[in-house]
Amino acid sequence: MTLKKMNVAIVGATGYGGIQLVSLLRNNPNYKINYLAANKSAGYKWNILFPFLKLENDPIIQEIDINTISDKCDVALLSLPNGISSTITPNLISKGIKIIDLSADYRYKSLDKWKEIYSLEDKIYKRNDYDLCLQSVYGISEINFKEISKADLISCPGCYPTSSLIPLIPFVSQGIIENEGIIIDSKSGTSGGGREPKQNLLNSESGDGISAYSLINHRHTSEIEENLGLLSGNKIQLVFTPHLVPIVRGMLSTIYGRLKDPGLTSSDCKILLENYYRKFSNIKILPENVFPSTKWAKNTNDIYLSLKVDKRNGRIIFISVLDNLLKGQAGQAIQNLNLISGISMNDGLNFISFYP
Repeated sequence: MTLKKMNVAIVGATGYGGIQLVSLLRNNPNYKINYLAANKSAGYKWNILFPFLKLENDPIIQEIDINTISDKCDVALLSLPNGISSTITPNLISKGIKIIDLSADYRYKSLDKWKEIYSLEDKIYKRNDYDLCLQSVYGISEINFKEISKADLISCPGCYPTSSLIPLIPFVSQGIIENEGIIIDSKSGTSGGGREPKQNLLNSESGDGISAYSLINHRHTSEIEENLGLLSGNKIQLVFTPHLVPIVRGMLSTIYGRLKDPGLTSSDCKILLENYYRKFSNIKILPENVFPSTKWAKNTNDIYLSLKVDKRNGRIIFISVLDNLLKGQAGQAIQNLNLISGISMNDGLNFISFYP
């Protein structure tokens, strides 16, 4: 039986996330891109702006219009700056449109927490959609797949939380590592900062160097803590330090935790990780003493995981690697789109990295 194509709106289509969404969906037989919207690029034909990513009907990029989206589409993928999604999501939901949001607007169960963390956006966007924050499903596809498949509103995680939570969740949720003392050291390519010009992302600023930023108070710290806390049933405070590295795309996170049972070996922990994710082909658990490079995951929706136990002090070290624009952003959104469509999670996402 042939499934009817789902009509999709991509809102924020000309940012890096939106461009990836178009690339992933333009030849996908399950979906039809029926509406493209952006603020600054409205009025332009798509193929003029992106001749390397042509669409057959060369659509005109529209201004954001809720009625047009609801008339033409079944689902809206929102790849917008933080705060803007909340201005259109309530109305789209009320009109029966499913939402997959790539921003942080619905990642917290508490709107008050969002207002605390995103205080600058809170001054601009006066929100009162407490019910939608509670209703939203956090979109780590391999963890919340059952809830995602039935959801009307899915909030995709950030790239840093995805790279951190996937290796940590099996160990925190089962009480294998201590809740205290978790340290996350992450390194991201410059595309993680978005397409808007920023001084620190200029090649003369970021090239040939590595720099840390937002120590202690990075916004994704609380997102990681909240989701680990929900799984463990305990309040978790951790240390998260992001770094900017002079590559365009890619992310590597090194994560440290303390084992409750210091007798566990690297082999024991690897088996646990393999069992937890055995049904998910895009999560690649590496052999002992094999540690991934960002090149391995570039242009794919895979995440590579390795680990090592330090027997001297009972600590475990995880390494995770992903493409920040795919598994860390648009690729995970398409996994969630597949789930709500009732098809295989990784359909249309089986890519191979072009090494080197």
